[in-house]
Amino acid sequence: MTDPHNIFLLAAATIAVVVLILLIAVAKLNPFITLFVTSIALAAVTGMPLSTVVHSFEAGVGGTLGHIAIVVALGTMLGKMMAESGGADRIAHTLIRVFGERRIDWAMVAIGLLVGLPAFFEVGFVLLIPIAFTVARRTGTSLVLVGLPMVAGLSVVHGLVPPHPAALMAVTIFKADVGRTIFYALLVGIPTAIIAGPLYARLIAKHVHLSPDNPMAADFAGHGDERSLPGFGLTVFTILFPVLLMLVGSWADAFSAKGTAMNASLHLIGNDDMALLIGVLLSFLTLGRLRGFSRATILRFSNECLAPTATITLLVGAGGGFGRILSDSGVSQAIVAVATEGHVPVLLLAWLLAASMRLATGSSTVAMTTAAGIVAPIASHSAGVRPELLAIATGAGSLIFSHVNDGGFWLVKEYFNMSVAQTMKTWSVCETIISVTALIFTLGLARVV
Repeated sequence: MTDPHNIFLLAAATIAVVVLILLIAVAKLNPFITLFVTSIALAAVTGMPLSTVVHSFEAGVGGTLGHIAIVVALGTMLGKMMAESGGADRIAHTLIRVFGERRIDWAMVAIGLLVGLPAFFEVGFVLLIPIAFTVARRTGTSLVLVGLPMVAGLSVVHGLVPPHPAALMAVTIFKADVGRTIFYALLVGIPTAIIAGPLYARLIAKHVHLSPDNPMAADFAGHGDERSLPGFGLTVFTILFPVLLMLVGSWADAFSAKGTAMNASLHLIGNDDMALLIGVLLSFLTLGRLRGFSRATILRFSNECLAPTATITLLVGAGGGFGRILSDSGVSQAIVAVATEGHVPVLLLAWLLAASMRLATGSSTVAMTTAAGIVAPIASHSAGVRPELLAIATGAGSLIFSHVNDGGFWLVKEYFNMSVAQTMKTWSVCETIISVTALIFTLGLARVV
């Protein structure tokens, strides 16, 4: 029988999320203040010791911003160099010419799948958003139609496909074969990305009309019409260089022995923050000095582009703080307890646990690793379930319905200049389509393999 206290915690968390959305979307209150106040209220209602409430929120904010703030800052600098040099225009022109304006959404989902493979979602997002802005401007197309396929591609590989760090953790916990998992994940992930990306974007873009005044898009506005554009190869090399470094880092153990200086160095340069830092420094040369910009001008670019990111980083951090309160108040544990009490098939259980943890914490990585840790011992006693499919099902569950406690929600909202309601109609629904579609394909694959 379900513990009444767990039911109370789930009800309190649900009410808190609904109130939070209403205060931001309807009452038009400041999202950061609203997240902070709602987090404190939820903590008090659920019985957290008052002496720990603020510390818990601060820990959530700090833990989230420790990574995201660096990624957003460096990614924005790289994006600014792409925009000011005309590199984003060059990539946009090439994509439009090769794919055509009518199929540009297919090009964007393909780019998301490729660039997102070794990188966390936030890293891929800040790398590619300048291209999305430029393509939307050049084609006169809604940013929803261009950007949603891109984030769908990024999200699919984030949750499903090794060697992405989150997916690789699930593979390790379930003791699955990496190569076979990649193969199955691509079979599931590619059609999933198509359905949630280009197909859903074409449907929802008709109903979501964005303001033409987008501060972030304006900051990334290029000047490709005023001078010759940089070469396509040089521009692509610059933007993909951090991605290549991350790939090298993820395969460092295959290139060198653990414990050696070479191994440590490869892991260092393959770290997300270090790879982006090196990429930014490279862009100062390839898209800066080689384009005729002075050091003073490059400094001005790198300073100017940071101002619009202040709100984004604060909101992402506050979302992390709210997620930490949900975890420390016992809501996350209550969700796990309720989900495990039901007698459901192991694949579905893995998905349900990951989905529940995602809704509670906002982090797909936390959801994936937590659910995998719970399900792995159960799966070891269940015959006929491939560990590779368990890893994919867990990843699919970890992507469901991104909302106000997820940093990715606020990144998409602020960069796309959408309201909370519009972000839910586009990004949150897109994530849910990915989650459910990937589960259906995985269940179907389980009958075959």
